Amino acid sequence: MSDASADRLARLVTLSSGDDRADTLIRLTCGRALSLPPLPSPVDPPDGHTDAEQILTAFAEQFSVDVTGISDNQRNRFIGAYGDNAFRVVVAIFVADLLPRVWAGCAALGLGKPGWTAEAVLDRDADPVAVVLGGFVPAVARMREVDAVTTEVVRLRGAEAHNCRLCKSLREGHALDAGGSEDLYSQIADFERAEGLTDAHKAALRYVDALVWSPSRIEPEVVDGMRKHFSGKQMLEITLDVMRNAANKIAVSMGADAPRVAEGTERYEVDEQGQTIFA
Repeated sequence: MSDASADRLARLVTLSSGDDRADTLIRLTCGRALSLPPLPSPVDPPDGHTDAEQILTAFAEQFSVDVTGISDNQRNRFIGAYGDNAFRVVVAIFVADLLPRVWAGCAALGLGKPGWTAEAVLDRDADPVAVVLGGFVPAVARMREVDAVTTEVVRLRGAEAHNCRLCKSLREGHALDAGGSEDLYSQIADFERAEGLTDAHKAALRYVDALVWSPSRIEPEVVDGMRKHFSGKQMLEITLDVMRNAANKIAVSMGADAPRVAEGTERYEVDEQGQTIFA
């Protein structure tokens, strides 16, 4: 298990929306929605909820269950309640939603629970947006144990699950150069019957679906498929890729996932620093 990966995940546990009550509600709500143990809470659950907190818990629950179900009205009410801090709060929801999934996946695969802690020691001064989008996301993108086509297939499955219009309109250049194509990617939607996808691709896609839709019930055959086709380092990378790709839930929840092109797709590349470079 990579110490660096464990450290990055442990760092995410410390991130805060800036409000202890909100952090507690977010973490408990996401854990309940996932049927998984929540991140540790900084304070006891409040006895009563303010109007803003009721809006927050409803938003966090929908974010976890199916982000595509967040309506314009729900989004506007959330932004109205949290104003300039709304984006930071959404990133705190992302962490509370995705970290339990990562730990569930790693535990099922026999990788332990990297970065797990039972204590809530929050860093209220740190900017969670910078730590997640500027630190964690590119760090995962720099991992190279998994081949480019498999990484792209995994990304596109997550893009479809969360209906991220931007993500669905993009194609990673290294994967295209390594054999990825629109014909191959079109088979992802019905991958079980696809002839162009390999058994390893299908194993990875079953695992993606499990983390997205049923993280508390990862079936033995899903685990067996991952272990058959991937090494421990590769399984960890795919797990973290699911979380990295799910950062699109932040944009989708805020209605900020418009594609960069009106029609077709746009090529981009992930450079050696893990940054996205558009053609």
